Amino acid sequence: MGFFSSIKKLWGGASEQAEEPAAEASGETGGEAEGGAWRADLTLALRQSEPKLSLWLNHVLRGVEEAGPLLDARLGFLFDALEAPAAERDAFITAFNAWRDDMGYVVVEEFRSELQYRLALALELEDEEDERNRLLLKLSDGLARTREQIGRNLDALFSSHASIDEALWEELEEVLITADVGVASARELTARLKRRASKENIQEPSALRDLLREEVAAVFKPTRRIRALNPPEVVLVIGVNGVGKTTTIAKLAHRASLQGKKVLVAAADTFRAAAIEQLELWAGRTGAGFHAKAAGSDPAAVAYEAVDKAVQEGYDLLIVDTAGRLHTKANLMEELSKIKRVLGKRHPGAPHRTLLVIDATTGQNALSQTKLFHEACPIDEIILTKLDGTAKGGIVVAVAMQFGIPITFIGLGEKMEDLRPFDGESFASALL
Repeated sequence: MGFFSSIKKLWGGASEQAEEPAAEASGETGGEAEGGAWRADLTLALRQSEPKLSLWLNHVLRGVEEAGPLLDARLGFLFDALEAPAAERDAFITAFNAWRDDMGYVVVEEFRSELQYRLALALELEDEEDERNRLLLKLSDGLARTREQIGRNLDALFSSHASIDEALWEELEEVLITADVGVASARELTARLKRRASKENIQEPSALRDLLREEVAAVFKPTRRIRALNPPEVVLVIGVNGVGKTTTIAKLAHRASLQGKKVLVAAADTFRAAAIEQLELWAGRTGAGFHAKAAGSDPAAVAYEAVDKAVQEGYDLLIVDTAGRLHTKANLMEELSKIKRVLGKRHPGAPHRTLLVIDATTGQNALSQTKLFHEACPIDEIILTKLDGTAKGGIVVAVAMQFGIPITFIGLGEKMEDLRPFDGESFASALL
């Protein structure tokens, strides 16, 4: 269900339609507990509200302090008012309550942000302006240390020069290098900025900040790619140990599940028994299926059996974890190549995407990791984790410029909601 159809339902049509959602499925128990009086008030509030999920949620949660039948009823009411299928409504509420019980959350403020995140995905409202603003705030908070460092240096640079000269360009390059943009990328960005300033006849040093932000955003312009595939979609996830690969897989499975997809996770990192156990735990928490063999098994065999299971049992998405060992480049290439080969043998076209997970806090080491893995197993997308709180956020620019591989997601914290789609303009704004 799309955003505009949601708006049409809330603002169009006869008012009595929105005032009479399916009583039984909406949790009539909660309605009875409140005498049912809240339904008319909530209907009016939703109709008069701006079309923003956060505002809708404000109305839904008004007067609700803890989880229980009333919250379930009001959430069900929102789904019905947006004409979501009853099965999707019930599945959402059941899954959310299972997660909340597992986490031990009772008070609304403990789980509100997660609830909004789940609703945005389930109701296809993630592209709503309000959600984008929420992401920008989260990204801005995460990049605070990086922004403080580069901002302080840029302020000092621009204030110390009365005009734009060669010395300024040299110092700007140094500022960018200090922010972990990398030597090559810093030189290229400075050169672009220099050409543009000359072409647009920019005289004031302070005016370079906006130009720099635009040039950084331009680095991340998305490239066209073929989205068509033969289901199930198979995603291969690679990266060294310790970068947050396992939790990233869990977050990807979580997102896909909330979008209505049937997800299978496969543990092809068979050299660490703890890795298998951890992935199984996360798969259970996200409601995904799980496939593994005993520790020490052939990773390619695990991958083959997993894709066979995904095809036979009608899964929409298969996410395959791999070992993060970097003993030798030859071993890495051999293992990953074998996994890719057997995936394609069982399911032509697989893997449809190969994702590299890298840790933003490692700075320039992220570049060497990307180079090594890209040579071993051509990468389609990059996910950057641990971007929250790092002073090395400039590495995002370096990776994008040096390899030209799309950055699709960024990790901004430990919660499921903290893996967010990457947006170049939002990143540039938060950085500068």
